[in-house]
Amino acid sequence: MPHHVACAIDVVLLDIDDTLTSNGRLAGGAFQTLEDLHNAGLFVVPVTGRPAGWCDLIARQWPVHGVVGENGAFYYSYDSEARSMNRVYALDQASRTANQQAYAKLAEKILNEVPGCAVSADQPFRVADLAIDFCEDVSPLGREDILKIKAIFEQAGANAKISSIHVNGWFGRYDKLTMTRRLLRDLKGIDINLEQPRIVFCGDSPNDAPMFAHFPNACGVANIRDYASEIDILPTYVTRQRGGEGFAELGKYLLQSRAKGGTN
Repeated sequence: MPHHVACAIDVVLLDIDDTLTSNGRLAGGAFQTLEDLHNAGLFVVPVTGRPAGWCDLIARQWPVHGVVGENGAFYYSYDSEARSMNRVYALDQASRTANQQAYAKLAEKILNEVPGCAVSADQPFRVADLAIDFCEDVSPLGREDILKIKAIFEQAGANAKISSIHVNGWFGRYDKLTMTRRLLRDLKGIDINLEQPRIVFCGDSPNDAPMFAHFPNACGVANIRDYASEIDILPTYVTRQRGGEGFAELGKYLLQSRAKGGTN
């Protein structure tokens, strides 16, 4: 990434699992990078497949301006002065409730047909999707089984995306990109079609593909190479390091480039 490109970026979007975290842990260096970017005045937003319950905490307690959760089902942003959480959903409450009933049937079918997988441990904290665990709290499944889980979702008419730990499925026409578009419009007045040079997205897996495809400055942490054959459009840039260390590498480079003025 050229210095002049890095210098122009003032919006940092990032995945969480295996992008901000490493081996399931959020290390101090990666979290400090979030803090440093926030303190430097950059607009920081995690864009994750993780559940609403987690996202409520993230919006409240992390150095971020908002969070997109459940692969685009919603965004949350917290106003600390008003002590108020702003929650914006892609689907209304009635649709989300009806979908939960369908997810229960889908979960039963998937568990019966793909031995060894499990409903994600964070499912009780979700409001809009079904997450099937293939390696977080279960013994890792083979690629054929992971793709079979995805196919079962799609046969039922659901969207399905593979992350580094889960296959997430949902009913509704949205993804990480559509809700990110809405968040940046609402909170920052940014049109992501017109102001792409201001934005970097950092991710690691196939469910980040819509973001990689849209943002010219997209950056993968080094473990994106593990999925190179499964993503049609790869990120423009890739860090040297994996996971949270890779995100810290990117964040430090952005801050250093801004300090230099992007002249190189």
